Amino acid sequence: EAVRESIAEVSPWLPWCHENYSIEESREFVSTRGKSAADGEWYSFAVFEKESGKFLGGVGLNFINRVHLLANLGYWVRSSSVGRGVATSATRLAARFGFEELGLHRIEIVAAVGNIASQRVAEKAGALREGVVRKRLLIRGESQDALLFSLVPEDLAK
Repeated sequence: EAVRESIAEVSPWLPWCHENYSIEESREFVSTRGKSAADGEWYSFAVFEKESGKFLGGVGLNFINRVHLLANLGYWVRSSSVGRGVATSATRLAARFGFEELGLHRIEIVAAVGNIASQRVAEKAGALREGVVRKRLLIRGESQDALLFSLVPEDLAK
């Protein structure tokens, strides 16, 4: 339901979100996340509305580099819940988890140059815009430039 309502806004940026997204794909994603977390490879968190229990989206840490103590952070929020600070709050909570529980020193957020909404979330979460990374993302077979943002533990104190 959340993915279906969000296809127009999310699919240009996240390849897993597509017109034919099925409940089976959702189940497969959920079933593999536990193993990924147990292996320390990928930590995914579902975001729910506190009052109603409604599913709002997700946030996660992936591409975890244990040598340099860094990871990538990604997020998405269902269209009907955009503009309420959900992604910003979830981003800060996931970053705090990365710093406090995983011992990370740096978290990166990579947003396609055209994904203004994701860039705003990164900025509102306190991330520093470091610059443009050329051809950083491959979305639907097309290389796209991206903006690189970073969070370090001190950023969450602000």
